[in-house]
Amino acid sequence: QVQLEESGGGLVQAGGSLRLSCAASGRTDTLYRMAWFRHAPGKEREIIAAINWIGSNHYYAASVKGRFTISRGDGEDALYLQMNDLKPEDTGVYACAARGPNTSGQYEYWAQGTQVTVSS
Repeated sequence: QVQLEESGGGLVQAGGSLRLSCAASGRTDTLYRMAWFRHAPGKEREIIAAINWIGSNHYYAASVKGRFTISRGDGEDALYLQMNDLKPEDTGVYACAARGPNTSGQYEYWAQGTQVTVSS
């Protein structure tokens, strides 16, 4: 089993920046890929960024590409999301998730989610 714990959400003005952190514990040696998901008001949850546990193979949704950066901590069991040039449409609950290699792409471990609110 893997446990994920997030931190770093909050309220920011448009154009500002936030950094989300996700600490992983437990059987992290079984992890293959990690991701950040966003659940915006009135919309379905979407994957916005993903990275392999070893730090390769980055993915970004078109809506955040060029503004958000996903990264793994050097020597840490941690995942980060640096969010720059935030826009009101980035408002939502952000959750980190992780999976092993044989889940058909389904994420099996989830953090509790953290609220990000961007004011105009």
